[in-house]
Amino acid sequence: MSPAVNPSPAAQILVVDDDSELRAGIADYLLQHGYEVREAGDARGMEAALAAGPVDLMVLDLMLPGEDGLSICRRVSDEGGPAIIMLSAMGEEIDRILGLELGADDYLAKPCSPRELLARVRAVLRRREDSRSTVPAKGKAYAFLGFVLDGVRRTLRAPNGVTILLTAGEFSLLSVFLDNPQRILSRDQLIEKAKGADSEVFDRAVDVQISRLRRKLHDCAPQEVIKTYRGAGYLFDAKVTRP
Repeated sequence: MSPAVNPSPAAQILVVDDDSELRAGIADYLLQHGYEVREAGDARGMEAALAAGPVDLMVLDLMLPGEDGLSICRRVSDEGGPAIIMLSAMGEEIDRILGLELGADDYLAKPCSPRELLARVRAVLRRREDSRSTVPAKGKAYAFLGFVLDGVRRTLRAPNGVTILLTAGEFSLLSVFLDNPQRILSRDQLIEKAKGADSEVFDRAVDVQISRLRRKLHDCAPQEVIKTYRGAGYLFDAKVTRP
């Protein structure tokens, strides 16, 4: 008789929303589909929930009392925290773009159906897991222009020794560029290689993530690294090695 195989631990999700009824509804639905869920109504509650143990993904409302969702998103992303799906009753394109630019992995306008939120949660967790397993074939690092990308920790060490934290999307895009240096890649190619062909990623979201990545490289890079070819795509202009 074969030994029993322990199932993978359930992903830990934190729902941050000041609407207690909506928050409880989201939490209950995600619990029914196998996730471990915590709840918080504001930034202070979020900090307490994060301190209680690791969180894989945070469903974060834009409009919160005290520190708002965009500020929280920026801070959590800069600290290398969990994946983030932003929710907003405003639903404007500029809010979606700003949320993505500040580090969110996905964005949904409220009201949204629980089934759609569940699909987005699964997709973001899958992408983050894929990005963690994306490592060079010859080792666990890429090197370029004095930078070293750690494929396990998803961090980038700059030439001056400073560690630059990357979001899951930034890591995936940079990994694709490092696998395809000196080659123009279209948005569609970047989406397919970084996120998967079935990913619901907007072209604009790729532009935003590349803009963030450029800013993180800019201060320490001796040259422009990611070049834009209007109407064609982007090119990573650096020699890449695998130490």
